[in-house]
Amino acid sequence: MFIDQAWYVAAWAREVADQPFARRLCDIPVVLYRKGDGAIAALHDQCPHRFAPLHLGTVEGDRIQCPYHGLVFSSEGQCVHSPHGHAPKAARVRSFPVIERYSLIWLWFGDPDQADADLIPDFSCLVDDGLRTVGGVFTVDAHYELITDNLMDLSHVAFLHKNGIGSDAIATGKHRVQQHGTTIFSDRWCPDAPAPPVWDALFGNYGKNVDHWLDMRWDPPGNMLLDVGVTPAGHPRSDGISTLGLDILTPETATRTHYFWAMTRDFGQENPQLDDLITSATEQAFLHEDLPMLEAVQTQMGARTFDEMKPLLLPFDEGAVRARRVVAAVLQAKRAIEKPLTKREIS
Repeated sequence: MFIDQAWYVAAWAREVADQPFARRLCDIPVVLYRKGDGAIAALHDQCPHRFAPLHLGTVEGDRIQCPYHGLVFSSEGQCVHSPHGHAPKAARVRSFPVIERYSLIWLWFGDPDQADADLIPDFSCLVDDGLRTVGGVFTVDAHYELITDNLMDLSHVAFLHKNGIGSDAIATGKHRVQQHGTTIFSDRWCPDAPAPPVWDALFGNYGKNVDHWLDMRWDPPGNMLLDVGVTPAGHPRSDGISTLGLDILTPETATRTHYFWAMTRDFGQENPQLDDLITSATEQAFLHEDLPMLEAVQTQMGARTFDEMKPLLLPFDEGAVRARRVVAAVLQAKRAIEKPLTKREIS
């Protein structure tokens, strides 16, 4: 159902302290906590004895104690203490490779020996001292690839967000898709037209025509970075303003998704009112416009897959379709590897 040989964002680093933090990821209950040295531990959130959630327990140094019968587990998942006698070797919970990078906590669900940190996409803008950042996390009752479709095809912005971040120019803008390996770029260029209302406000109520760009980078399973901005019509981008927007999707289940978002900017650094404007515009666009639509689409689909719905495909779907093909190819390769050998193949 999900790619396992990949890094998934489990939480913002600020969400996890020394107390247990629970989140279901790729339909696996996970408990996170900080060890004595500040490093993150990530374990299956289920005691092997009577299946109690470990996140209801307590952290003591680098260890976590089950709240039900008191078994204590190391950050590697081994039971290291039992108040009822000898700690059995069979008492163990799964631990996950975990990395804290770019102010995010990343988990790997596949083969631990294959957990290469270099596979984490570049989101260094989040920790750039020259940029100011706001962000958070939404929960969406929809399959994560439906949200990918939404973000890889930004033509919808002209219609679903027409009174905020949308404009007529986005619907008629030039769309270009490029693919380099498993990284896909879906870019939209909207020249010489009025800026969307939110962008006109951010640009000091400019009031004149601008060139507007929305350039999306996607890496599997659902890691996106959006470069979006405006500049006076005919001017280089450096004469305008822009933001780098983080859009990272981690499945909770097959029909529920954690959506980690952030916006970084190099303008208005000392203006907290801009923080509020960007946050409110983001929440208005997603919580009140995108989210109801995505959840309505998921309801329409029910238990049927995207392919079973036989969707109509239009030219501007290319970025979304390419992303789906990459995910499908990775999953298909996994199925081919895991498929049992036939008697003929064995003989």
